[in-house]
Amino acid sequence: MSLSLSSFDPARRLSLGAMAFLLLSGGLVAADARLADAVEKNDRAGITALLDQKIDVSAPQVDGMTALHWAVYQDNLDLAKRLVAAGANVKAENRYGVTVLSLACTNGNAAIVELLLGAGADVNKALNGGETPLLTAARTGKVGPVKALLARGAKVDGKDLKGQTPLMWAAADGNLAVVDELIAAGADVHARLDSGFTPLFFAIREGRIPVAQRLLKAGLDVNEPMQSKRAGAGRGGRSGAMTPLGLAVDNAHYELAVALLEAGADPTDQRSGFTPLHQIVTARKPGSGDGANSLAPMGSGTVTSLQFVRQLVAHGADVNAQLERGTAASPGTLGRKGATPFLLAAQTADVPLMKLLLELGANPKLTNADHSTPLLAAAGVGTRAPGEEAATEDEALEAVQICLDHGNDINAVDDNGMTAMHGAAYASFPKMAHFLADHGAKIDIWYQKDKLGWTPLLVAEGHRQGNFKPGFEVLAAIREIMVANGMTVPPPTPYKPVLGYGL
Repeated sequence: MSLSLSSFDPARRLSLGAMAFLLLSGGLVAADARLADAVEKNDRAGITALLDQKIDVSAPQVDGMTALHWAVYQDNLDLAKRLVAAGANVKAENRYGVTVLSLACTNGNAAIVELLLGAGADVNKALNGGETPLLTAARTGKVGPVKALLARGAKVDGKDLKGQTPLMWAAADGNLAVVDELIAAGADVHARLDSGFTPLFFAIREGRIPVAQRLLKAGLDVNEPMQSKRAGAGRGGRSGAMTPLGLAVDNAHYELAVALLEAGADPTDQRSGFTPLHQIVTARKPGSGDGANSLAPMGSGTVTSLQFVRQLVAHGADVNAQLERGTAASPGTLGRKGATPFLLAAQTADVPLMKLLLELGANPKLTNADHSTPLLAAAGVGTRAPGEEAATEDEALEAVQICLDHGNDINAVDDNGMTAMHGAAYASFPKMAHFLADHGAKIDIWYQKDKLGWTPLLVAEGHRQGNFKPGFEVLAAIREIMVANGMTVPPPTPYKPVLGYGL
């Protein structure tokens, strides 16, 4: 039985003119790809007929795909055996460098992997991006192909172009059985990228509890930081000093974080610049912006953030820990140095967290190094992008009330000359301005210039770091309050950029 070319999809064939052009230009060599076409279409009768004709079983299609590529892609072991027996090239690559063995590892079919390796497939042949068959098998998570590759000499620590190892890929995808197999084969559990990521950090970033526990048992230190070689690495410029526990908290993997505590993670560590209790604040309410960075991480597990806070304190975390270092404060900003978890929670108006911290013994009067109080933070001091910050005005009002109820001074002034009314102006909170005035904020204290020479009125007019940005509603509120206190509201002041403060 024979088949004519007309029985195949004409869209798969090149015109004679096009084929001639490719031949003359040196782009392609014309090949009889009927067998590859038949296998792609799973045309069993056509496949049998063509094999009976002793056709070239390795002839590629225009993109380099051979009959064996398609048989393996379709996970067809019987056909793969027939093609190999007929002399198919097990080392064939398509135009994009994809090997037959790579496709077998992607499918996780150990029998096909064994077949190809037995027929001479290159066990360490990498794709164009450096992905070796073992890397592929580690990612897909089937143990059979991993064992077959290792038995045939696959490099257990062979790296892709980014320096990532099979153990890193298996750890990131939570493939515990593969992790065990690679470790047993001598994989380097301490392998580290320039970013500082080890297999353990990959597992933690993705919330893989069993894998993280297995890697710790293999000898990794639960308190060893990333040690990044990159300048300014880590969120907030933490210079790559993130610990496994810190990374778990940043990604909201609280059940994993508890497991790390039980494995000996230090709940007081602030080499990254933050303790885990401080990190909880931004993990729950990340901050300003309208992009992905303003959203809380998805996280994993059955432990909530507030349950984890209790676990941290139970394991020895200091609820009143003050940051040993942090961003330097300038007028209009809130310095991190000296800040407590409660102060940071007040800044994001995270009322449930504030209440829990108080229950656990937080001192609500502790200030940062610039003597900014939690009330100042809750009122809006430190706001850079009104309307885009973590706290809404109603949340901020509740947070300020909590601070008042626990002894914060509504007339406090920090070392930069900032008052709660300055905060309301920066945050563009008109209800906050009236609340402060109604609860004892003295105009002779707050209607003063900060270190940049700005009163709350000027801030509301738009005098702030960066671009001139008036807050018309809060401006009207402050003017109302001034008039009610017998003051004459001055005309608007022309904006003058202040060099050295965010410009």
